[in-house]
Amino acid sequence: MKTELYLPDVVGRGYGTFWNCKKRYRVVKGSRASKKSTTTALNIICRMMEYPLANTLVIRKTAATLKNSCFSQLKWAINRLGVESFWKARVNPLELEYIPTGQRIIFRGLDDGFKLTSITVDKGYLCFGWCEEAFEVDEEDFQLVDESLRGQLPEGYFIQWTLSFNPWDSSSWLKARFFDRHSDDVLAMTTTYECNEWLSDADRKLFEDMKVTDPQRYKVAALGCWGVAQGAFFSEWNERTHLVKPFAIPADWVKFRSMDWGCAKPYCCLWFAVDFDGNLWCYRELYGWGGKTSMRNA
Repeated sequence: MKTELYLPDVVGRGYGTFWNCKKRYRVVKGSRASKKSTTTALNIICRMMEYPLANTLVIRKTAATLKNSCFSQLKWAINRLGVESFWKARVNPLELEYIPTGQRIIFRGLDDGFKLTSITVDKGYLCFGWCEEAFEVDEEDFQLVDESLRGQLPEGYFIQWTLSFNPWDSSSWLKARFFDRHSDDVLAMTTTYECNEWLSDADRKLFEDMKVTDPQRYKVAALGCWGVAQGAFFSEWNERTHLVKPFAIPADWVKFRSMDWGCAKPYCCLWFAVDFDGNLWCYRELYGWGGKTSMRNA
């Protein structure tokens, strides 16, 4: 039995170039409610059914966030396309299986290094990858998992990563790598809530009100423009320039601490060292709010 769907009626409009792209990297930044995640999920399900030897890897920074985000989004896409009888969902391990061929969509968190080194499929090829909320992921971690998609493929098949995120910080490696320079291997695009024809009038009013009450946030959250990390004073901060590999701090450097008590959340305590040229090095960070703390040593 065949069921015919007119994809624009199911997927909506505004993502034609994205949908048909076969470059190594599809990178889409966008506003909230711009359909980037739902469109990616629909596209992955269609791709899997179109390419019977293809498998997909889905990643986020932490494994615990996958079940209620990407996993649920892909199950929604399966139902939206009306093909739920052909798919099986498992939660231990987290995966989706296309029953007619045994193809799999597998899920991994970048917080588990062991799982990253053991990404394999027993049928077909690992062709497609989706990095959701890519803004949270370090470039080094992505580079490691990027290498999992490699090797010779049958004719007509291709390897592709999709990276989707909200552009909260213009110092992100994603901007420098994918948006600031041209590459034939990259489709970099920006989408906004205005391409989502399924938003209600109430949904649209939220964004229109934001334009008046918080125009800076509106640029990022509604129009997908690059922003500055919330609370950041130095907008020129760039991790490529200002982060260094850990090193042993000489015993005769001056050290001190500085603390912001956090009238707004969170509070912050920073440990600094000063070298003989007057350069300031931050080597430890402590943040906290509501009884929770997070510490990081350089």
